[in-house]
Amino acid sequence: MNTSVPTSVYAQRRARMAQQLGSNGIAIVPTAPERQRNRDSDFLFRHDSYFYYLTGFTEPHAWLVVTSDGQSTLFCQPKDLEREIWDGYRLGPEAAAGALGVQAAYPVGDLDQQLPRLLENREVVWFPFAIHEGLEQRVAGWLNQVRARVRYGAMCPEQQRDLCAVLDEMRLVKDAHEQDIMRRAAAISARAHVRAMQTCAAMLRAGKDVREYHLDAELMHEFRMGGSQYPAYSSIVAAGANACVLHYRADVAPVRAGELVLIDAGCELDGYASDITRTFPADGRFTGPQRALYDLVLASQEAAAAVTRPGARFTDPHEAAVKVLAQGMLDVGLLDKDKVGTLDDVIEKRAYFPFYMHRTGHWLGMDVHDAGSYVEPGEVGQVSERKDPLSGETIKNRPSRILQPGMVLTIEPGIYVRPGEGVPEHFHNIGIRIEDDAIVTAQGCELITRGVPVKADELEALMRD
Repeated sequence: MNTSVPTSVYAQRRARMAQQLGSNGIAIVPTAPERQRNRDSDFLFRHDSYFYYLTGFTEPHAWLVVTSDGQSTLFCQPKDLEREIWDGYRLGPEAAAGALGVQAAYPVGDLDQQLPRLLENREVVWFPFAIHEGLEQRVAGWLNQVRARVRYGAMCPEQQRDLCAVLDEMRLVKDAHEQDIMRRAAAISARAHVRAMQTCAAMLRAGKDVREYHLDAELMHEFRMGGSQYPAYSSIVAAGANACVLHYRADVAPVRAGELVLIDAGCELDGYASDITRTFPADGRFTGPQRALYDLVLASQEAAAAVTRPGARFTDPHEAAVKVLAQGMLDVGLLDKDKVGTLDDVIEKRAYFPFYMHRTGHWLGMDVHDAGSYVEPGEVGQVSERKDPLSGETIKNRPSRILQPGMVLTIEPGIYVRPGEGVPEHFHNIGIRIEDDAIVTAQGCELITRGVPVKADELEALMRD
């Protein structure tokens, strides 16, 4: 349980959700299940984000039920002193009401008995669709028990609605305490990146064998020393040509002087993720071709950050980054002007795609790819069609989300150059991505991850120290 956040924060969220359940609705939210790793051993438990958002409760085997009149009921593990010797402290239903601010609490073993009673005479039941395996069938079982009582005057909910639609909109705009946690998570992750960079350069200068997993270990050390509970995702530590694999994972590959290292890593702190990517020369000095492409990616990120502000569309940073990257690819010779044409031609035909194939950002919050629609809700019906110039596929476009203060997104352009026909050899196997986390503010955006340097000269200076 997160004791650093007042229970009133979670109570206010539950109240906001309750107001959107209709006049006689009910919502059911389970936490995540425990997952077996191997014989007699489980994976480290991590709560469900929706459940945690509404409760701040981190124990497994727990459920939350909220009705439209604002009543909250928690189901959790009962106190069991023998099991607590093995598995750790349990809050227990007797203490849950006072500790979590819910109106009622029961042992989780009472769930199947209590849910039909709570569902009875409700008009609509809300729960997260397509997230919890078997949840739909379990709800159906409870509803069947309600239907069995219709001859006695019981009414069964006629509608089932996806609770994600409500909670995603709530989670999209972060309040002040969420932003504070995310800033602290970003600071821890920034220190981890600095540590990995400096360790890499120092080990190479000392003539030591450096492997990707050595740098991964430095990241994890700093995450935990800073108080983070876990990494927000599996860390990417990619040396040399491995940086051209977008979802590469830290492995055993050697880190060599003269090559670049791409690290995409961030910690999770009190339920909130950070997400940073830095690319740096392993021995602390960029080569000419590396520096040319690095400066280009950084310029594209700066262009994207400059348009990240209230009133802009979510797609605006991507379009700004693509424009800079495409022109840069023409300027440095990655793209042949005689073959691909002008800047407008490159963008229209997506000729840049072999070297930049992903979007420039995503929502960030409790999940590293956080909840929230990328389409502006009031403009969903405005659909246009276009034919993709590369695949020939017909794509339906809807107006992109309008940014507003409190939204948090990543800004992460890159360039990935694999060997190929017509690709200048001096750029082969260079992969570069620069990623920062941005909170949209009233005036523009705040890059909360700049505790780790980003300019090439600053990176070189950092690694010399």
